[in-house]
Amino acid sequence: MKTGIATVSISGNLDEKIEAIAAAGFTGIEIFEQDFIADIRSPKAVGQRIRDAGLEVMLFQPFRDFEGLPPGPRAKAFDRAERKFDVMQELGCELMLVCSSVHPEALGGIDRAAADFAELGDRAAARGLRVGFEALAWGRYVNDHRDAWEIVRRADHAAVGLILDSFHTLGRGIDPETIRRIPGDRIFFVQLADAPAIEMDLLYWSRHFRNMPGEGDLPVSDFMRAVMATGYAGPVSLEIFNDQFRGGSPDTIAQDGHRSLIALMDEVRRAEPAASPDIPPLPAPIRVRDTAFVEFAAQGRDLAALEVLLESLGFRRTGHHVSKQVTLWQQGNIRIVLNADTAGHAGSAWNARGTTVCDIGLSVESAPDTVTRATALGAKLFSQPLGPGEMPIPAIRGLGGSVMHFIDRGALSEVWDVEFRAEEPPAQDAGLTRIDHIAQTMTYDEMLSWSLFYTTLFDMEKAPMVDVVDPDGLVRSRAIAAPSGDFRITLNGAETHRTLAGAFLAEGFGGTVQHVALATDDIFATARALHELGFAELPLSPNYFDDLAARFELDPETLERMRAANILYDADANGEFFQLYSKPFAGQMFIEIVERRGGYSGYGAPNAPFRIAAQKRLQRPKGVPVS
Repeated sequence: MKTGIATVSISGNLDEKIEAIAAAGFTGIEIFEQDFIADIRSPKAVGQRIRDAGLEVMLFQPFRDFEGLPPGPRAKAFDRAERKFDVMQELGCELMLVCSSVHPEALGGIDRAAADFAELGDRAAARGLRVGFEALAWGRYVNDHRDAWEIVRRADHAAVGLILDSFHTLGRGIDPETIRRIPGDRIFFVQLADAPAIEMDLLYWSRHFRNMPGEGDLPVSDFMRAVMATGYAGPVSLEIFNDQFRGGSPDTIAQDGHRSLIALMDEVRRAEPAASPDIPPLPAPIRVRDTAFVEFAAQGRDLAALEVLLESLGFRRTGHHVSKQVTLWQQGNIRIVLNADTAGHAGSAWNARGTTVCDIGLSVESAPDTVTRATALGAKLFSQPLGPGEMPIPAIRGLGGSVMHFIDRGALSEVWDVEFRAEEPPAQDAGLTRIDHIAQTMTYDEMLSWSLFYTTLFDMEKAPMVDVVDPDGLVRSRAIAAPSGDFRITLNGAETHRTLAGAFLAEGFGGTVQHVALATDDIFATARALHELGFAELPLSPNYFDDLAARFELDPETLERMRAANILYDADANGEFFQLYSKPFAGQMFIEIVERRGGYSGYGAPNAPFRIAAQKRLQRPKGVPVS
């Protein structure tokens, strides 16, 4: 399967785009005319540069306002086409995209347009070239792929075919199943784009808000399944117009694009196996059973403070590593690893960020399958020299320098017995049972990348984006969870360093885990146990509890227990949610304790502004120097 991406989809000059596209693993490239015109080199030199990078020049685009013109403008349109054919031949590109006209003088009529394309086909064929017709969603007369196909069918020319674009079909709400009636050999090229569900002008939506398949809300998989059912065997390419991408890293955007295509075509293969014989098989999206461990890099006084915090949360130190300065802390099904090594990944993470979550371990059905799928999607393997007694546990690099290890039910499950010498400290359980979710903070521009990473590798579903109000700005938040709820991630995108999330990014030099949420079956019993252990909870404003009494029908006794323990509350039609927070540690990190009742699946988003305000009250006042 050939994969491509339009140069307009990513930022940078033409050389930067070519390098990023090649490095990401694409087969070819669509030359967007503006990128070519802005370059100083000749068409021949540009074409050679692309081929030297190992890429094919798949498509030259766009050629606008061609069909249905009156005689004078029609003659000029053919002259323009001939000049573009000259450029294409020098570039070494044999296919041109012609998008449906929005010209104010254009005339309607299927037969008129078909006659224009029949003549254009003759001119293209004489040069060994082809043309593809695409219906723009806002085309003056042709804005539906069914009408574009009828024009191509009536033109009846071997050098004239159809170009399909998922945005133009799905953005207008056209049933993609209608594509199945088109012969696959008459489809010359397929372009893909997703988009968030926003009610706005089609042209503006298209020009500013497209994103990679899987990052938006359009049924791109249904579209591509219909395409493959026709017998189409040509390239699958991305054409993305997005303001955020235009200012992003070319490498990151290209890698995201390739990841999205591989994941999409794997999904199509599973749904339409008979129509997708040439798509390489991959392991299915990985089901995560739970979070096996969370590992902190910490040293010196910060390490001692983190140990005190864990003790106040009811954790026990149950083991120390056979060869490294690493300890294991447990409670319920929760494992926290404290890594004080000065070398390796943990040492590098400490040097860069101070105390930080440097590694996450996930329990999966098959660690080899997880690594196979991850690497096919562009993830990089992670390894470092093994010390005495260490087991080789499969791992990849996530985003932002993070690392993920994968532990399955086989021999890897024995890692805790093999690598750690057991200790038997006194019991001090506080009723914490498992990791409910992990919250990762990144810049807002990085959120789509992180979301795509998780939803393509793992069997996870994303929730709608929500706005979290910070006293100094706005943070965008999106939850991603396994269908079972056994593994949950919240992604928090900061747009300014003035917010709590933004300050965490600024101080930690990039996105990583900001807090870990631990589950309990009885938050009031846990709160009592924590109090006895000396846990310092985050103090809330008394006004918060007065407001709860007005918003929810809570009995006075329960409300007073919540007030006394600084427990927050939320509820929906499915159930209830209780939250308790630690004071910040190691800068802006913190621990959350939650209890879910009934079918509540959210994260207490309405409480976030009050939690953030409480955390900011504990910060050093602005302008006060460190003593």
